Amino acid sequence: MPRLFRPHGFMLLLVLAGCASDTAPSASGAQRDAAGGAEERVAFVSSLFSGAEQYENFGRLAQIMPTNRIAAPSKGTPFPLGAPLEIPATFEHDGTSRDTAKFLEVTDTAALLVIHDGKLRRESYWLTGGQGVRWMSMSVGKSFVSALVGAALQDGAIRSIDEPVTAYVPELAGSAYDGVRIKDILQMSSGAEWNEDYSDANSDIARLAGALASGASLNEFTTTLVREREPGTHNHYNSTDTQVLGWLLRRATGKSLAAYAEEKLWRPLGMEADGYWIADDSGMEMAFGGLQVSARDYAKFGELYRLGGIWHCTRVLDAAWVHASVTPDAPHLTPGHDPEFPLGYGYQWWVLDGGEGEFSAIGVYNQFVYVNPARRVVIVKLSANSAYGTTAGEDSSREMETFSLLREIAKAAE
Repeated sequence: MPRLFRPHGFMLLLVLAGCASDTAPSASGAQRDAAGGAEERVAFVSSLFSGAEQYENFGRLAQIMPTNRIAAPSKGTPFPLGAPLEIPATFEHDGTSRDTAKFLEVTDTAALLVIHDGKLRRESYWLTGGQGVRWMSMSVGKSFVSALVGAALQDGAIRSIDEPVTAYVPELAGSAYDGVRIKDILQMSSGAEWNEDYSDANSDIARLAGALASGASLNEFTTTLVREREPGTHNHYNSTDTQVLGWLLRRATGKSLAAYAEEKLWRPLGMEADGYWIADDSGMEMAFGGLQVSARDYAKFGELYRLGGIWHCTRVLDAAWVHASVTPDAPHLTPGHDPEFPLGYGYQWWVLDGGEGEFSAIGVYNQFVYVNPARRVVIVKLSANSAYGTTAGEDSSREMETFSLLREIAKAAE
């Protein structure tokens, strides 16, 4: 498959048809919000990866898609302001100097936030971005799902990630996920056969689109995957792995993902804006990329992980969980192991090579929550890079180039 789609998958939207789910929102679930008309939703989906501009869409998907609302607390906790930071005018990438302003423009950057030592030092918005705008996560949402698995482990709702997922979701028996450890699914090492090539009409991602268009459920679709490799031996990016984690969370906690995120993340972190999670007609969230979150609240999520699970002197996530989430613990997960993509992998987090302990959540169209613990920096870049997906390489994705810029900004913050 093209390397472009391997790193962080696409959010494959639940917009082609209403999809049934095995679990409707519980009484404690978050509020449902209505979506726009089917015609608008289909028009949006058909324009993706075509080179069409998307910045007018990515900040208003709650108006287009059916969603579950994640309510912010009545009083949010804003970052304190730090000394204003001038970002570098240029940065080096592949041995050449690049113009920062031009790069931010051509990648359709909507938001750039820099947090240093817990203080907001840079907050810039362009295009349709803004302080209160909830921007589409794409696969950054996978890292939120990982955090919720950690919270469920703390709560005792999940007993151990060494357990097979079928101990909680027996419907997966006979599928690629039969007997597979939760840990292997977290590490995108489930062994499931998967092709996420959007140019191939016979690919698994196209098959998933067909299932959605026919009204089949996301959860039922996961049961159709077959095994290709021994679980826990090969890192193979597969958005369905995250959907399985979403099903696991619903089954283990008895709550919708939105309700559980509200309880375990939005309230403890004092999120400043409601979030939204794209869901099918019966309320099952699109776990693998359907979150819509404000730039400041993305930054809070990154800061929580920079601080090892602590927010304002309160433990939110277990320190050992956070450490394990961003630490490859097997050869097939280490940076450089995959010749097609240089990053390593943890529990739904990407891990950079080098000595500064960097890690990042990444989503297509250039969504980043980048964390550099050594320099005490979190950077959020939200974008609508219209070239993304028009070719199968770095020339359109510009992800490694983005990391070169983010590293330069992190150095400037010190």
